Amino acid sequence: MRNMSIEETICANATAPGGAIAVIRVSGADAIDTVSRIFVPASKESTPLTSANGYTMHYGSIGTQTETIDEVLVSVFRAPHSYTGENSMEISCHGSNYIVQRILSLLVENGCRMAQPGEFTQRAFINGKMDLSQAEAVADLIASQTEAAHRIAFKQLKGGFSQELALMRQELLHIVSLMELELDFSEEEVEFADRSELRQLLDKVTQHIDKLISSFNLGNAIKNGVPVAIVGATNAGKSTLLNTIIGENRAIVSDIAGTTRDTIEENFNIGGVLFRFIDTAGLRQSNDSIEKIGIERAYEKLAEATLVLAVIDLSSPVDLILSSAEDILSKVNANQKLIFLLNKTDKAEDAYINQVERRLAELVQTLDCNAESLKKTDNIFLETDSKLTEKNFKSFRISAKNKTGIQEFINHVSETFQTLNASSETTLVSNVRHLEALKSANTALYRVRESLDSSTPTDLISQDIREALYHLGSIVGEISTDEILGNIFRNFCIGK
Repeated sequence: MRNMSIEETICANATAPGGAIAVIRVSGADAIDTVSRIFVPASKESTPLTSANGYTMHYGSIGTQTETIDEVLVSVFRAPHSYTGENSMEISCHGSNYIVQRILSLLVENGCRMAQPGEFTQRAFINGKMDLSQAEAVADLIASQTEAAHRIAFKQLKGGFSQELALMRQELLHIVSLMELELDFSEEEVEFADRSELRQLLDKVTQHIDKLISSFNLGNAIKNGVPVAIVGATNAGKSTLLNTIIGENRAIVSDIAGTTRDTIEENFNIGGVLFRFIDTAGLRQSNDSIEKIGIERAYEKLAEATLVLAVIDLSSPVDLILSSAEDILSKVNANQKLIFLLNKTDKAEDAYINQVERRLAELVQTLDCNAESLKKTDNIFLETDSKLTEKNFKSFRISAKNKTGIQEFINHVSETFQTLNASSETTLVSNVRHLEALKSANTALYRVRESLDSSTPTDLISQDIREALYHLGSIVGEISTDEILGNIFRNFCIGK
């Protein structure tokens, strides 16, 4: 696996640089012996590390015969009762980069090898301390930026997802075992597996998998942030809006049209939910080749967004406003939430703003997007029992420059997406690898159902069930390849 040997003892700094304290991890059969060779207890009466019990901490110093590098605390973990399942040590020292590098150098000189990204967690997986989905949850837990993301990762780390998969696999294994037993008695035409029971089981398992698959939209939004596209005509105030929302001058603001020529993304936490605000190039006809690329990307981000913020320039004539709005509306689908932000209220009279609001509402009502089309979508954020005008469309009067109306708009966004921060025991799929495996398993099981209806031979039905078992097992690592493991663990940080 990535040219690694689990027989070797590995070491790495497990903490980010710049802190007051650093923790150096050591794991492997010789971990305790290696650290003991460079560790001097503070008291001669102290128990040697080689004789120390697991879950104990020891104070002393680390260095050579001629040099003391630092005073440290050393924690002892004996196999199999450690994170990796191996003998492990954790050295807590001062956070100086010099100290950390000197201690790591001493460890290497005494037989350790520097760990590769994710190697500690990979050893935990190999040694049976966790399955593959739990190992992936470790990386998600480290990367979580909100309470909701933390909740998903922690539940997966504790094995909630794995238990659901294990139950499904157990039921399918029982059926396929009986079907394969039938093959041994094919001449007697004995039927061990009840076909009606198999159909009921298929319905149960496929419904469960369908539910997990449909949860991906929500799980992915919680994990990676709700994508929010800020779109509109040039000089509508999109960049000013982004800067106002995140509270810093992230995007360049200028009176010159076409200043923003590429997308600018910033994450922002609203009410415990992570949002990815994407400032885009102004939408207009342009002969500038660079600006045209930016405009194309703006349309791409609009199509990918869950929430579309259409910024309207109230200092423009109403015909131009409606033309811009119609262009945006033609690109928005029933899966998306649309908010019109009527910007630059400080430059427009109330009567004019009222006129713009009325004309926008009339424009939206002309869309061919009724309740039936909404019900066909898989949008998990919106109610689907009414027209687009009542559920997906809303407008706010704001001045991004003067920061008026911003908080009201932010509060609305928080309330709309509060589902993403709701406490729930439901398992949410947030990993693309898991999603693809679930889809493949479901495809195989649907073939089984079709085969039962067409009296397909038992051996072919059994093969499709085995394929579903393979894909479900790949999620937790019961079936895995070096390539899969390499792709997963290379994205971990060093020391984890």
